[in-house]
Amino acid sequence: MARLKDRYIEEVRPQLQEKFAYDNMMQIPKLDKVVINMGLGEAIQNPKALDAAVADLTAISGQKPIITKAKKSIAAFKLRQGMSIGCKVTLRGERMYQFVDKLISASIPRVRDFKGVSAKAFDGRGNYTLGLKDQLVFPEIEYDKIDKLRGMEIAFVTSAKTDEECRELLKLMGMPFADK
Repeated sequence: MARLKDRYIEEVRPQLQEKFAYDNMMQIPKLDKVVINMGLGEAIQNPKALDAAVADLTAISGQKPIITKAKKSIAAFKLRQGMSIGCKVTLRGERMYQFVDKLISASIPRVRDFKGVSAKAFDGRGNYTLGLKDQLVFPEIEYDKIDKLRGMEIAFVTSAKTDEECRELLKLMGMPFADK
């Protein structure tokens, strides 16, 4: 299978230019970055949960995540400003294309009862967010070594101006959207 970046340059870019009739090559939408975020409400009571999440995210992305801290104190959740409540990693360049290729070809098909990803998760500005319920869909995660199932959000940030352009870009890259 051809690498995703090469396929983007050779196949996806010309198809997008033809469909949307761009005059300039720089107008063609491209994938800028992919942000993987794990929010851990349980980290308030159990700080060790954060270490396990960081290890999982490192294995999945191939890059060390940063710890996210609470911006505000919320008494109902026993949360104070500055407490560690999650982790995230931002992928760009070659690592980003490797991750997206692995996600589309190996991980998403492993989701149980999979009928396609939602075609409604666009933000109106040409970005797409995908939510996963557990980390077991990734081949790097071993079932016996995890302590708890944790979900994550994967945000695809593109240079597309509209949701239609972003949807077409991701569809041509191989994202399996569900039929409406």
